[in-house]
Amino acid sequence: MLQIIGSVFASAFGVQTHKNYSRDFEQGSLVVYIVVGIIFVAAFVTGLVTLVAFITT
Repeated sequence: MLQIIGSVFASAFGVQTHKNYSRDFEQGSLVVYIVVGIIFVAAFVTGLVTLVAFITT
């Protein structure tokens, strides 16, 4: 699971290696990557909204 989270995190910031990219497509389940990706995006957006709210108050 940590490998999947690391892959999603690296891909989100565009630093995924070709080796890891190939491994993800050969071994991973698409549904797991989609779920982890949605959770990552939701946490990222929530963090940005919280940061902006904190700065502007």
